[in-house]
Amino acid sequence: MTTNDDIDLHRLDLRFAAARLMVPGAVNALACSIEQHGQLVPCIAVRTADTTTHSADLILIDGYRRIEALRRLGRDTARIETWTCPLAEGLLAFFARTGQRTMDAIEEGLLVRELIQGLGLAQREVARRSGRDVSWVSRRLDLVCGLPDPLLQAVRAGTLSPWAATRVLAPLARANTGHASTLLDALQATPLSTRELALWFEHYQRSPGSVRERMVAQPRLFIQSLAAANDTRAASQVRDGPEAQWERDLHHLQSLIGRLRQALPQIVASDAFNARLCRLRTVLTHFQNDLTRSLDHDPERGSRCRPHPACAEAQSARHQPCAEAVA
Repeated sequence: MTTNDDIDLHRLDLRFAAARLMVPGAVNALACSIEQHGQLVPCIAVRTADTTTHSADLILIDGYRRIEALRRLGRDTARIETWTCPLAEGLLAFFARTGQRTMDAIEEGLLVRELIQGLGLAQREVARRSGRDVSWVSRRLDLVCGLPDPLLQAVRAGTLSPWAATRVLAPLARANTGHASTLLDALQATPLSTRELALWFEHYQRSPGSVRERMVAQPRLFIQSLAAANDTRAASQVRDGPEAQWERDLHHLQSLIGRLRQALPQIVASDAFNARLCRLRTVLTHFQNDLTRSLDHDPERGSRCRPHPACAEAQSARHQPCAEAVA
């Protein structure tokens, strides 16, 4: 049975507040919408018989951001859709209806943890009664169980995005707990955008230990120094023009060819590189043809690249057999 009434906020039991993410921007947007148009979507609460230890008689399972927005507006009531059912059944029914709203993966994981660890349900039962499969339930549970409590608190408070927690801080915490803790403290003091944090983590994975210590202590300073280096490089490219880049590319190519020539016997002996060597030969042949046509097209430049006649005679003489060998 369900009812839809205006309920005093003090009657609501907000026991699942720690399982919901309070994004400041979303709460502010909700407050503006409610102030202009009123509360359009009711919150959902469950009335159960297991409320003997609580002063409130309704357990809120959906609408925590709306409740926070109403409080910011100074309202003391909220429109509540009340379900009369066991708490676990209400949470599972809410999961079945989550296609109507967007939930973050961490929020889903926190509610799954409440069902399994708090209410004692099995993973298979949660999956069956919520319309999910067991692997989905297991992934959501592993997600929140793998996050340290400080990370979860930062995500709940809205000072750390779920993306940053799952893609950067959680892998870092598994590899180095101290670095993850230091980085979290630094990000709370000087936040980075998602793009900046992704760039930071990419460089962190390629950096030696001494550099990593400075990176986690001052991530903002590292991003600023990286941006300054990029600006200096861009200014150098504008000043020197494409000729400087061509010079670097030609020098790099010459060095690569020299290393490959030394290792060529070992490379040829390995069957795994036969296909790559064939493709490389084709590319080099095309490049040599283009190079020949370009140099022959400019006779003056071609003459500079061809050896001097006297040097050519001397070089040819070096490859001739000695007179004794002919005799």
